[in-house]
Amino acid sequence: MKFSLTMILLGGLAVRAFAQPVLIPAPQTMTLHEGHFAPGTNTTIVADKWFAHEAAALAQLLHVTVAGKGAGAASHQSAIRLSHDSTLSNPEEYVLDITGKTVLIRAKDAEGAFDAVETIRQLLPADGSVAPLPGLHIDDYPTYAWRGMHLDVSRHFFSIQYLQKLIDRLALYKMNKLHLHLSDDQGWRIEIKKYPLLTERGAWRTFNNQDSACMRASKDNPDMAIDPGHIIHKDGKTLYGGFYTQEQMKALVAYAAARHVDIIPEIDMPGHMMAAINNYPFLTCNGENSWGTLFTKPICPCNESTFTFAENVFKEIMSIFPSTYIHIGGDEVDRSDWAKSAACKALMAKEGIKDLPGLQSYFINRMEKFFNANGRKLIGWDEIIEGDVSPSAVVMYWRTWVPAAPAKAAAAGHPVIMAPGEPLYFDRPADQYDLFNVYHFNPSRTAPAVGAQACLWTEMVPTEARADFMTMPRLTALAENLWTHDTTRYTDYLQRLGKEYARMDAMHIHYRLPDLQGLLNDYVFTDAYALTIPSPLPGCTIRYTTDGTAPVVSSPALPATYTVTTNQQLRVAAFSRNGERGDVYTLNFTQQALLDPVATGGQTGLACNFYTGSFKNTARMMEARIDTAFTTDTIAVPDWVHAPAFGIDYTGFIEVPQGGIYTFFLNCDDGGVLHIGPYTTVDNDGNHSARERSGQVALKAGAHPFDLRFIEAGGGYKLRLRYSFNGSAPRDVPGEWFKQP
Repeated sequence: MKFSLTMILLGGLAVRAFAQPVLIPAPQTMTLHEGHFAPGTNTTIVADKWFAHEAAALAQLLHVTVAGKGAGAASHQSAIRLSHDSTLSNPEEYVLDITGKTVLIRAKDAEGAFDAVETIRQLLPADGSVAPLPGLHIDDYPTYAWRGMHLDVSRHFFSIQYLQKLIDRLALYKMNKLHLHLSDDQGWRIEIKKYPLLTERGAWRTFNNQDSACMRASKDNPDMAIDPGHIIHKDGKTLYGGFYTQEQMKALVAYAAARHVDIIPEIDMPGHMMAAINNYPFLTCNGENSWGTLFTKPICPCNESTFTFAENVFKEIMSIFPSTYIHIGGDEVDRSDWAKSAACKALMAKEGIKDLPGLQSYFINRMEKFFNANGRKLIGWDEIIEGDVSPSAVVMYWRTWVPAAPAKAAAAGHPVIMAPGEPLYFDRPADQYDLFNVYHFNPSRTAPAVGAQACLWTEMVPTEARADFMTMPRLTALAENLWTHDTTRYTDYLQRLGKEYARMDAMHIHYRLPDLQGLLNDYVFTDAYALTIPSPLPGCTIRYTTDGTAPVVSSPALPATYTVTTNQQLRVAAFSRNGERGDVYTLNFTQQALLDPVATGGQTGLACNFYTGSFKNTARMMEARIDTAFTTDTIAVPDWVHAPAFGIDYTGFIEVPQGGIYTFFLNCDDGGVLHIGPYTTVDNDGNHSARERSGQVALKAGAHPFDLRFIEAGGGYKLRLRYSFNGSAPRDVPGEWFKQP
């Protein structure tokens, strides 16, 4: 059941005593009161003319009937009433009153009435059955208008059926935008009748390096196997792909509209167009189609044939998608070929365009005028503001390494939608901090925003199960952030989420199980270590292996206390009642004696070397020339660092006040490695998004050699080192502990 409840007797009748409802997102205000409403065969719904569709949805949910047109005069006698209320002040606002005799929904617009229906859906049992509704009063509305989810269907393809499930999920949690990334270098996914080769050939590929990486990962995780439903054999080749016909997508648009979810199509231009250029090479400036230094070569903004193609494509897109908004991408463009083109040089001279970013803006501006002439608004990734772009264009911010972009866009008059890679790129592996970071993200911290959305890029998301795993339950945290936006409710949210997993099970969502709490990557012990891991959810079993393989459902269950007395590697994972596996954790145990201290000069601080350049790992950094030397007593990227890619080596000593086992937590974006004494204490190396790795070292009181190497490849500038002693709460390392060599 959705509620924990007891049965009491009132007048000889059994009556449910309801606990706090589990609602995500939490309503702005909610008051519980005595009584309940029990829908039955005699229950009818009467709705004002504005809410006929919402009344039908509610009737289907509660298995009741909608009163006919002639029932309006007797509406005061109806058990359920949907009433239009123009006095409500907020868009999508609704008021829900449930008493022992009636359910009254008042709403300003159809969106608000539908949000009320979804609230009632969450008040019902997770299995979809009908049960009494608790007595309550809710006054509710969203904080942000744009509450979105993005799905990349180009890198890996997803069925219409999965998109329908995703739309149902968005509607349940009161999200209202689905942004579909329909084209990219790896595949063109929407039928364009004017250019049939886009899908006849452009929707299919032989396995690429991303597919190969997924296949390798599938040896440890079946969610990473390439979906066989999207593989065909043609002309002696094995091909991966798929596309949506226009009729399929029109039906999906209608399905979403019935749930008040707006589908935003994205056709990425002028870059990310290899799938199109492969089949229509006239789109480039020189007929070539290849990878440049970082990205593929773009279409040419200096030939009229390019604009003819683009306008023809978007005419058909507009015939499929009624959304006011169309996303044109506009990101990651390798403009080098434009600089070599005689046609581009002539156009720049004719139009007074000063540089290549300006040439890209010329393309974006022409396309925006075309959109506007057809009653649509253009959205682009935040690169579009690098040139002179019309203020009416909507800017979607993603580049966390350009923190001034949202404020710059807002100052220029652009509406801003926040989708920063950290924390809203859900293709980045989740850890124990993700729910907190998503829930506490402030879309309007640096500039006013119309809302935000999460993005799921699918280079390493080859299946629907993996897509579920990467998005859920993070999506619920974002839903509450954008709807209620009250960080003081976080603890309550976690409690509600713990009960919400039953609904996710009923919806067959392959969600990520909650993190196993308190685990480290590398453990150190002097004599023995007693490992205890609490279950993340009722009914879960923790299973383990010691041979390096990932646990499976038949692996042994971890005892309540697992004692380690020798060096070994343990791999553990939680399994739900139905056999779904959570994250696999690799725990390394090493026996150490307490390390003897060394003498130091005693001056506070660390000697630091700064290196300019892009490094794949910290070892490569140490081969480079030192750019700048400085001293510091703080492990953080200095404020004066503005290089897009760099590395820092912090060396000296760490002087600990007492002997014992010290745990260090290194959180960085990109890579970092911590050495204390002769040991690699934390290995968080490589180019990756912000993540934390941990390790331990056994130290006697006194000073010990310290070396922390950090690299940033361009992005987050995240660097933080914390410590714990004998199980204490993690805290920043005190500056006075650091001593110069």
